[in-house]
Amino acid sequence: MVMAWYGHLKFSEWKWFNKLGLVSIILISWGIALFEYVFQVPANRIGFKENGGPFSLIQLKVIQEVITLLVFAVFTLVVFKTETLRFNHIISFVFLILAVYFMFKK
Repeated sequence: MVMAWYGHLKFSEWKWFNKLGLVSIILISWGIALFEYVFQVPANRIGFKENGGPFSLIQLKVIQEVITLLVFAVFTLVVFKTETLRFNHIISFVFLILAVYFMFKK
């Protein structure tokens, strides 16, 4: 979803992309999101306890959010080179890891 939601901000640097209207950008983002959903939906279905998986619904959501934020951080640093990773970002990631730890603690 990171690519679908934020990728078009970087693509605007391409000349042909600037000629596209908002509806075209939305359709391209939906196409990217559809590709990502093809993986996300089965992963949730397989991982959910009531379908035989090991995770509760809340655990699945926490896992998804942490993965999304980590992917977003890497995406931002690699694609948008104007962004920098600061100390407060690192502290935030530590708290995310702690959140996952407490979510799975019995």
